[in-house]
Amino acid sequence: MTRANNAIVGVPVSVRVIPEGPMRLHGAGETYIRAVADGTGAAPMLIPALGSDADFDAIVSHIDGLLLTGGRANVEPHHYDGPPFPDDEIRDPARDATVLPLVRACVDAGVPVLGVCRGIQEMNVALGGSLHYRVHQVPGMMDHRMPPEGTTEVKFGLRHAITLTPGGLFEELAGAAQVPVNSLHGQGIDRLADGLVVEAHAPDGLIEGVRLEGAKAFTVGVQWHAEYGFADHALSKALFAAFGDAARARVARNAGRASAA
Repeated sequence: MTRANNAIVGVPVSVRVIPEGPMRLHGAGETYIRAVADGTGAAPMLIPALGSDADFDAIVSHIDGLLLTGGRANVEPHHYDGPPFPDDEIRDPARDATVLPLVRACVDAGVPVLGVCRGIQEMNVALGGSLHYRVHQVPGMMDHRMPPEGTTEVKFGLRHAITLTPGGLFEELAGAAQVPVNSLHGQGIDRLADGLVVEAHAPDGLIEGVRLEGAKAFTVGVQWHAEYGFADHALSKALFAAFGDAARARVARNAGRASAA
């Protein structure tokens, strides 16, 4: 495909330090990159975690969609007035400083957004919500963390069902009231940001899916790892397809504006 009829989906990366160097590496998991290429039909483009040094206007003007991936580090609590992390908590301040303003810029510009795992948490924080630091320590909540042992297939296996909001987007796409998901995370949504509406929740009531009501374009977040095995999961597959359609619709609108100018 040419740029005229294909979309570019930006994928912000995480930063990890390799102690042997030491060296800072910017990267994203291949499953997310393949989900963009194969699940949306768009061209993935990695966005480095440059924080305040990033040119957000330039990035937004060059992408037609934004995929927010999972990551080992949690969003730091000072972004939502939460209590400080313990000293041994994994952090990625460069990613926080890149993704949170980028989400807001994309929402303002009408760039479609799909957040996965940490991505839904980033969306909620960027739009003014807060997070539970460790969901398994909240009374009445399940332990949603990834199993520490086992193969990749075991670790990313289906964990529990989610209940979809009646009449919502997810129920429409899934054609069902409940679907099983591979929800694997430590943090989770606490206070929902203004404008976000719940599309799905776990058996313990934790929010598993959201969309931004009144958004200029497709703006959706899921708590489960929709990128992993998406082709065999009806709802995840449909969400990636809808995200890709929204990105291509943005390409078409921009092409129309250019030809009319």
